[in-house]
Amino acid sequence: MKRRPKPKGKVCIKWSSQFAYAIGLIVADGCLSKDGRHIDFTSKDKDLVALFRKCLKLDTKISSKLSGEGNVSYHTQFGDVLFYGFLTQIGLTPAKSKTISRVAIPDGFFVDFLRGYFDGDGSSYSYADSVFKKSYRFYISFTSASPKFIEWLREELNKALNVKGYLSHNRNNAYVQLKYAKKESVLIAKAMYYDARIPYLKRKRLKILESLRVIESKRASGEIGRRATFRS
Repeated sequence: MKRRPKPKGKVCIKWSSQFAYAIGLIVADGCLSKDGRHIDFTSKDKDLVALFRKCLKLDTKISSKLSGEGNVSYHTQFGDVLFYGFLTQIGLTPAKSKTISRVAIPDGFFVDFLRGYFDGDGSSYSYADSVFKKSYRFYISFTSASPKFIEWLREELNKALNVKGYLSHNRNNAYVQLKYAKKESVLIAKAMYYDARIPYLKRKRLKILESLRVIESKRASGEIGRRATFRS
């Protein structure tokens, strides 16, 4: 009986900052089909889809599609049995959004994975406090439909950066938000963007860098105190 040729993978399965970042994106906005072969990545941000392809060295096509509400999103899809199998081994499954619990990420690449997840399902915002004049608020948050996953993420962040954060549940939907404020948000921001040469979504990085710049300038000028800077 003639042996079938072994499948050849399109993705080089080797941990690096680019690879870990792409895994974070898949956990946030990727989809594993039930056929055991195909992986789809979808985002409202075309630049993020292009960055995903670049990190995994793919030459797949980027297509656009309309949602039922008329919103445009972009996606790319490829088949790779070996990479699909690897993803299931580290914790991903089809229809993972509500069932994922943890992802096996090497310690040295956790912040790269975190940055990828942040670019997919994270946000940040900051503003001057209207009540406490010497305060400037800065928050970073991560969102998931899986309570188990968001608890795992919280535990891993605590181990890596000694930050605790807090969970916020929305009554109008099933999503859970992991939020950080005060100096914890600053620690996470600096950990995620440890080098300008790593992959990241430009607009999110620029937004965070601007928040950090405002905080540092206000501290330097004495407009806000060391403690008041990170008031929650």
